[in-house]
Amino acid sequence: MGTLIKNGDIITATERMRADVYVEDGIVQAIASSLDAKPGDRVIDASGCYVFPGGIDVHTHLDMPFMGTVSTDDFETGTRAAAIGGTTGVIDFVMPERGQPLLDALEVWHAKARGKAVSDYAFHMAVTHYSDAVGRELPQVVEAGITSFKTFMAYKGSIGIDDAGLFQVMRKTRDLGALVTVHAENAEVVDGLVREMVAEGKLHPRYHALSRPALAEAEATHRAIALAEINARSLYIVHLTCDEALAHVKHAHCRGQHVMAETCPQYLLLDDSRYEGPDFEGAKYVMSPPLRKPKDNEALWQAIAAGYIQTVATDHCPFDFQGAKQMGRDNFAKIPNGAPGIEDRLALLYTYGVVPGRISLNRFVEVFATNPAKIFGLFPRKGTVAVGADADLVVFDPTIKGRISASTHHQRVDYNPFEGFETIGAPTHVLINGQLAVEGGKYVGEPGTGRYLPRKPSTTVRNTGHLEGVATGF
Repeated sequence: MGTLIKNGDIITATERMRADVYVEDGIVQAIASSLDAKPGDRVIDASGCYVFPGGIDVHTHLDMPFMGTVSTDDFETGTRAAAIGGTTGVIDFVMPERGQPLLDALEVWHAKARGKAVSDYAFHMAVTHYSDAVGRELPQVVEAGITSFKTFMAYKGSIGIDDAGLFQVMRKTRDLGALVTVHAENAEVVDGLVREMVAEGKLHPRYHALSRPALAEAEATHRAIALAEINARSLYIVHLTCDEALAHVKHAHCRGQHVMAETCPQYLLLDDSRYEGPDFEGAKYVMSPPLRKPKDNEALWQAIAAGYIQTVATDHCPFDFQGAKQMGRDNFAKIPNGAPGIEDRLALLYTYGVVPGRISLNRFVEVFATNPAKIFGLFPRKGTVAVGADADLVVFDPTIKGRISASTHHQRVDYNPFEGFETIGAPTHVLINGQLAVEGGKYVGEPGTGRYLPRKPSTTVRNTGHLEGVATGF
């Protein structure tokens, strides 16, 4: 049985067209101005709706141990919530313990996802320590289908890596065609400020933000860019938050260096006034890097529109406010860093980006689905509406109004950082690999049907300092 989506406006990163889409065997089989259903086919009337490619969230932390606890969404609940929100694929992070072989950690993450994920998924490999043994494993990780490596310039003494290790990761992966991504914060500055504030009894959640200033992110961003340039290779900055760090990305673009950046809805729509909430409410917004100033919100929106920021992910890493977050009630440094967002990315980007004219519909699709697929080696199988592509599709009604609330969301966490945000537009139907997964805001698919996606080095991104096929600020 196939599925025919009729009368919708198909939106890709480059086109808008009124057409029908026919799906069978998990693949988009035909796109034309008028198509007829076969006997037994499901027909979805998309009149007045957009048809988007399913979103890809390239920054999630599902079922992840961190700071003495574990993120509350696993691969089942997290990908289900994502699907309801229009995201049909995720790239999660394998997080080895210090000294643990990378391939052993990969098997742990395969076990977490296998038989649980409702959408297709891939992995980044975090390099949380560097040694000669790790260097020898890097080619094997690429052979296993992981072509992107995550490094943390923060979290000194736990998952953080020093400059020597980062330099070696960049160097050892260059000839493998793999992409290095960095969490850019100056670990020495953050560690020193945290110790100083705790010693002075400054323990309120507001001090989380004050201990991780924008300039600490900007300095680390600059340093990572310099190390990448020395190695003549591409670089991807995760969850960029502030104008100071953005300035270094822009400068790199102006020099012709290939540097890409990602941001998240929280850095586009929330600011550091949230840390002043009463009765420990600020703990809900403890994430790293922290929320910044309103001026940074607007700078990031402008950078998306101009092409300096290529993707919007979520850094979905949920911890219950009434549970794990309370570990830091008497000391901000013990609050688990992270917040939910995997379900709300499409609604927030559309409502606060497209509707007010900050970004176009095509740019929205580009940062939500197409660039993530291109940069991380999944395009054209994912990230677009095209004949031969996987049938990951979102039928989106731009007239549906809603309000975000923890009382109605599907993420397995007891609060929502966007509580009360009004939204315009919502998915009416979501197809994953051609199967109806979401209808009328409810998950109707089969559990555990998601597939692992081994990736090859991207043909779009090359470690030559040159960027092809992905919109930039040049």
